[in-house]
Amino acid sequence: MLPLLLLLLAGIVLFASGSLNRLSPHALMAHQSQLHAQIAAHPWLTRLAYIGLLTLTVSTGIPGTIVVIFAGGFAFGVVDATLISSVGLTLGSLILYLASRYAFGAGSRQPPAVVAKLHHGFERHPVSYTLFLRFFPMVPFGAVTVGLAWLRCPLWLFLGASWLGGTVMLIFETSVGAGLGDALSQSTTLGAGLLMHREVLLPLGGLALLALLPLLIERITRRRRQAARPGD
Repeated sequence: MLPLLLLLLAGIVLFASGSLNRLSPHALMAHQSQLHAQIAAHPWLTRLAYIGLLTLTVSTGIPGTIVVIFAGGFAFGVVDATLISSVGLTLGSLILYLASRYAFGAGSRQPPAVVAKLHHGFERHPVSYTLFLRFFPMVPFGAVTVGLAWLRCPLWLFLGASWLGGTVMLIFETSVGAGLGDALSQSTTLGAGLLMHREVLLPLGGLALLALLPLLIERITRRRRQAARPGD
């Protein structure tokens, strides 16, 4: 359990230190000129530092990951932030997955109640079930990673689903961060009114549709299976 406990401890220290507060939209807007100057002067170093920070937050499973992703969209733009965030998200997920697999042993230990409920669906349709969990943004990314590790999800499937599902979510999440930057440049006040700007509202709507898409697909496939059964 030591690697998993060390990751948990690192996440608690990072969250308690208040370092993520510097990545809030208001703090980024206050230092926007210095931030963009640093990125222009050290393009590779700033991107590597961002990847390292995102890898750390994802691997520890702390709830501040979305703040880092928004900040990436604000600082680097949608396309650039999506590409480098995809690297950090995949690396962080892999570290947490390997630490969890090592902690859970050969899978002989009794899984938590939540994971036990997922086991039946995973055993029947491992690929579609893994993709479903990764494409469902309402489920915490770290919790899904730990759950898939306990389910003994194959490494190739875990990496492929994490990269694909994570990248799709990142497109919308970095768009929200970039949209917040555009909205804040037009308004100095930070409030709920920022969410009404088109640059923020459209990607938020995309995230909402992405959250409903797996449920819609699952309902359609369930109806098809019921229609295919004899006597139905």
